[in-house]
Amino acid sequence: MKNIIVTGGAGFIGSNFVHWVVENRPGVHVTVLDKLTYAGNLENLAGVPDDRMDFVRGDICDAGLVDGLFAGADAVVHFAAESHNDNSIADPAPFVRTNVEGTFTLLEAARRHDVRFHHISTDEVYGDLALDDPARFTEETPYRPSSPYSSTKASSDLLVRAWVRTYGVRATISNCSNNYGPRQHIEKFIPRQITNVLCGIRPKLYGDGRNVRDWIHTEDHSSAVWAILEGGRIGETYLIGADGERSNIDVLRAILAEMGKAPDDFDWVRDRPGHDRRYAIDPTKLRRELGWRPAHVDFASGLRDTIAWYRDNRPWWEGAKEATEAKYAKQGQ
Repeated sequence: MKNIIVTGGAGFIGSNFVHWVVENRPGVHVTVLDKLTYAGNLENLAGVPDDRMDFVRGDICDAGLVDGLFAGADAVVHFAAESHNDNSIADPAPFVRTNVEGTFTLLEAARRHDVRFHHISTDEVYGDLALDDPARFTEETPYRPSSPYSSTKASSDLLVRAWVRTYGVRATISNCSNNYGPRQHIEKFIPRQITNVLCGIRPKLYGDGRNVRDWIHTEDHSSAVWAILEGGRIGETYLIGADGERSNIDVLRAILAEMGKAPDDFDWVRDRPGHDRRYAIDPTKLRRELGWRPAHVDFASGLRDTIAWYRDNRPWWEGAKEATEAKYAKQGQ
């Protein structure tokens, strides 16, 4: 694979993947296709050499544009998505268009040009688990999406599976747990809490704070995706996780402690509608078949580095902070 397309490559997870590929696979050229919605930021790609990457601003629903790009590609890694649960509850229409129609458009191009296709999905398609349930999600867990966001991601997963079986598209899927790390939009949980503290705003915590998420550093996600792209079996799904289950209140208190604040220096706010209780990934298949292992196994260290990145890169996020908090204030959150 010498020429790959990364959709959504100016977003948080996509841009980190682009940086990982450029740093770890010197023979690969990347074409980033990104619409540059509010969550996409060209600054996320700063430092990538011009001879290693081309940037195309465009919509994954634009069939003509997509077809032209796919004609010269060896593989496509599909990160592009509307991804924020609160936004999907307020207005689900963009989620249906981007996550469902956009994935369909890409799959049709992959079918025409016989391009290797990897689809990035989420553990949220499986619904949630009880806090006292010892089980974790596996590749065999039934889909039970609970929000407009997760239902559109489940729909796109099923499209990929159908295009593999019906048309022979050379595709794989990965469902990953919650990512954290640099370049994540400040509407998301960890960067929102960090930037609130940096701005002198008391952090906010949904509901009772006991909701559990399974955290993985975005660099580990990137290395796992490449392992699947290179060695994953066509038509298979792989769950990506790093054994990082933590409650929201524990994560918030870890941020507060690292930033020199008291453990109760935050405000409780009303819970999100349909807020999933617990996510937990069983990555056994990925580790057994492809030998992948996470490198960032110390969450405290990864969180410390993430806090340092936001502290050192205020110009990257300050412009969006006021509007983000105003939006949450309208929602009572």
